[in-house]
Amino acid sequence: MSSAVGVLLAAGAGTRMGRPKALVTGPDGDPWVRTAARALHEGGCGRVVVVVGAARDDVTSLLADLPWTEPVVAADWSRGMSASLAAGLGALSGTDADCAVIGLVDTPDVGAEVVERVLAATGTSRAALGRAAYGGVPGHPVVLGRDHWAATLGMASGDRGARDYLSAAPPLLVECEDLASGRDVDARG
Repeated sequence: MSSAVGVLLAAGAGTRMGRPKALVTGPDGDPWVRTAARALHEGGCGRVVVVVGAARDDVTSLLADLPWTEPVVAADWSRGMSASLAAGLGALSGTDADCAVIGLVDTPDVGAEVVERVLAATGTSRAALGRAAYGGVPGHPVVLGRDHWAATLGMASGDRGARDYLSAAPPLLVECEDLASGRDVDARG
């Protein structure tokens, strides 16, 4: 049986937000890093690798009571999303994971239902390639089977994670606008 592991990109400093987005608290009082990790886990990922960088000790402490999370430090996190993606997928390279479900810490309204729908549509095989769409606009999470990891990382650069690879090898788009906005929150207010 193939397995999916969540990879939560939560390493950034959140300069436009004024603090690391992983530490921002939602209306329910939970920090975004916990909300996003829970969405991946409850949506079908048995475990969730959380890529940390800025404020890594604070972020890691917020995960201490979630035994299915594994914080992974992206030492070069300031280089952008590509460094975080490389750290997350690198943490899975020696495991039996067949696919990664890539989530972002700054899409707080993306819940388990979105993850579950995307996984149901794409499957969890090594060849799986899909992503959530909101009103036809591609968003997160992204399901990335192991067969795609090397090529994705080969094209990732700076703050462009899987974007260039997903343009070259278009994924299955799974419409989720009825479940969430998928909006990437970049600033306060």
